[in-house]
Amino acid sequence: MGARRGQDYLQRLNAESRDVWIDGQRVQGSVTEHPAFTNVTESMAKLYDLQFNPNLRDIMTYEEEGERYGTSFMVPKTSADLEKRRQMHKIWADATCGMMGRSPDYLNSALMAMSQAGDYFAQNNPMFAENIRAYYRYVRQHDLSLTHTLINPQVNRALSVSQQSDPDVAAHVVDKNKDGVVIRGARLLATQGPITDEIMVFPSTLLKGTEEDNPYSFAFAIPNSTPGLRYLCRETFDYGKSHFDHPLGSRFEEMDAVVVFDDVLVPWNRVFLLEDAKLCNDLHQMTGATIHMTYQVLQKNIAKAEFVLGVAENIVDAIGIGQFQHVQEKVSEIMLAVETMKAFVRSSEADASLNRWGVMTPKWEPLNAARQIFPKLYPRLVEILQLLGASGLMAIPSETDMTSDVQADIHKYLVSRNRNAEDRLRLFRLAWDVSLSAFGSRQVLYERYFFGDPVRMAGAYYHSYNKAPMVERVQRFLHQDDPVQVEVASTQA
Repeated sequence: MGARRGQDYLQRLNAESRDVWIDGQRVQGSVTEHPAFTNVTESMAKLYDLQFNPNLRDIMTYEEEGERYGTSFMVPKTSADLEKRRQMHKIWADATCGMMGRSPDYLNSALMAMSQAGDYFAQNNPMFAENIRAYYRYVRQHDLSLTHTLINPQVNRALSVSQQSDPDVAAHVVDKNKDGVVIRGARLLATQGPITDEIMVFPSTLLKGTEEDNPYSFAFAIPNSTPGLRYLCRETFDYGKSHFDHPLGSRFEEMDAVVVFDDVLVPWNRVFLLEDAKLCNDLHQMTGATIHMTYQVLQKNIAKAEFVLGVAENIVDAIGIGQFQHVQEKVSEIMLAVETMKAFVRSSEADASLNRWGVMTPKWEPLNAARQIFPKLYPRLVEILQLLGASGLMAIPSETDMTSDVQADIHKYLVSRNRNAEDRLRLFRLAWDVSLSAFGSRQVLYERYFFGDPVRMAGAYYHSYNKAPMVERVQRFLHQDDPVQVEVASTQA
C-alpha cells in the first residue's frame, strides 16, 4: 500500500479491537467513536492526508521501487535527504502547532535507524537482525502509526526492577516457548497508545546488567489488538468542548496510558533483543535511533516555540503593551528560544556524516545540547504567556456565553484595542489553553521529561562531553611563560 490517507488510518483503527480502559469503563466499539479519541484521531487522519496534498507530495513522500512511502521512513544517504526529512517533520509539526509530541514520524525515525543496524541486533541473535529489517518493511508498507513504552512503574525507585517486593509489577519475561516470549507486568507510559496500530516495547536503558535483570531486558513490537495487551488511560483533557473554548485540547489531546501485559505472547519474529542488558541499554545510541528521533523532535520544538511566539505577539498587539521594555524583553526570550533551536538543527546538519551503518546522520553534539536545553526553555515560554496575558487569561467566557442573555455585556466589556470581543476571546482562550488548562499543563510536564529525568540527563551529558581540549588549554596557559604564542602555535598545528 505504501503511504496511506487519513481514511485508511481511521478504517484500520475501526477494524481492530483493542482493550482500552478510561473512566472505569472499557471502550466499547470503535475507539475513533469514543469522545476521548474522536477529535485526536481526526487530527491524526489530517496528518496522513497531507501526504497526498499535491503541493506537498514530493516532500511528504518518496519513491522506491515504484512505490511511494512516507518520508519519515526514508533512509537518508545524503545531506539533501536529511533536509527533505527535516522539511517533512516540520510540516507535520506545524500542522499540530507543535503540540503533538508523538506524531507518527517520531517512532518511524527510530525504526528507520534501527532497521539499518541489523548487525547490532545480530549480536544477540542472528534472527533478530532480520526481524528488525522485516518489521521496518512491514510498518513502512502499511504506513502504520506506532506508540512505545520505556519506563517501569514508579513503585520503589531505590531498588532495581528485579528487587521490587512484587516482581510481577514491571513487565518481564515469564516464559519462552516454540511460539514466542510471554510477557507479564506493566510499563509507563504509552502516549497515543489507544489510537495507534502497534506498540514498540523498548528497553528502559537503566538496566543494571545483573542476572536478575535478564527477564526485564527486551525489545519487541506487537499489534495493539494482541490478546492480553491492555491500556489504562488517564482522564482525557478533551472535555468535549468546542474548538472555540478549547482550541488545542479539542484537537491534539494525545492521551497517555499505562500498558499492562497480561501474559502476552510475543511471536519470535517480533522479538528484536532478549535478555542482554548491555545491548538493551546501548540500543538507542549505538543504532543511531536517538539521533534521528532527536532530529525529529527539534522540528516539533521549533514549531512549538514559534507558535508560542505567535500567541505572545498577538496578545501584545491586542492589548497594546508592545511599548513597554519589559514586554519586549519577555517576547525576545521566546524569539531567542526559536532561533537557538534552529541553530542547533543547522549545526547538526552542517556536520552530518554517514554512520557505521551507512546512514547520513546529523551531528549528535548539537542535538544533545538542544534536548538538554528545551525542557528548561518551554516552561519559561509558558510563564511568559501567563505574565503577558495576566488577568485577561481569566476573563474568558465560553462560546455559549456569546449567544446568551449576557452577550451584550461581553461585546461591550471584553473588546481589546483592535479586536472585537469574539476575536479577543478566541485569542485569550488559545493562550489559556497553551499556558493554564489541563492540556497546557500536561504539555509543560511532557516537555520537562520528554527525554527522561533532567538531572540524570545532565549527569550523562557531563560525563559524555569532551572537556579535555579545554582543560588542556587552561593548563597550557597556566604553565607557559608566553601562553599566547603557545596557543597560536597549537592552533596552526
